[in-house]
Amino acid sequence: MMQVIPSRSLNGLYILLDCLFLVLFCAALLWQKKRLTFLFAMFGGILYFLVDWGIFYHLLGTRKVTGMNATPFLFWLSMSYGITNFAWIWLWLEKDKHVKEWALLIISGWFCSALLSQQYGGPATIHIERGTAYHGIMALILFVGYVAVVLHNFMEEDQISVVRLNIIGIVVQFSWEAVLLVCGIRNPGFGPIVVDSLIETNLGLPYIYFIQKAVLSRWNEDLSANKPLRTN
Repeated sequence: MMQVIPSRSLNGLYILLDCLFLVLFCAALLWQKKRLTFLFAMFGGILYFLVDWGIFYHLLGTRKVTGMNATPFLFWLSMSYGITNFAWIWLWLEKDKHVKEWALLIISGWFCSALLSQQYGGPATIHIERGTAYHGIMALILFVGYVAVVLHNFMEEDQISVVRLNIIGIVVQFSWEAVLLVCGIRNPGFGPIVVDSLIETNLGLPYIYFIQKAVLSRWNEDLSANKPLRTN
């Protein structure tokens, strides 16, 4: 099977700066009382870690890490993109009034960490890569999710925008892939950025949509109970 091998080379300063950014970002979520978003972001980070460290690294052996102990590195990597990706998706699906500001904060934070680390952090000493032979399974998960959306639209009056779900799923992953590519951290070439953006984050959008709908029917963003309006 043809594989697209995404890889990255970075230094320790990048990890430190990114951790500082994550603290700032999470503090901003809590300051704005985006508690549900914060919890979902934490869930995203843990989910990414279970998949990347548990499945890709240990079970399948497709994840390779050199220059640093794999476990703490993959925990940071998973929490980094799990937190930002899941928070951005949640806020975008929720149609938060400040979603553009959150997107700007996330993307500018990615650029800042990458470029400062390259200027002041010395040569890249940590290298990671990942095989993608499992993209077929990911495509199946994506297909099943969007079939559920299509069936919902066939049978229900409240329609889900399939185009909007795809835009969110593709743009979120494409954004951080593009930052890494432009900043010289991602290996040159548009294969990984195109294939990964079409499949990897996008596959979760239908499931996240239904999860968010169920959660918001019971709780508000500040974790208060969502009491439906009574009609006389």
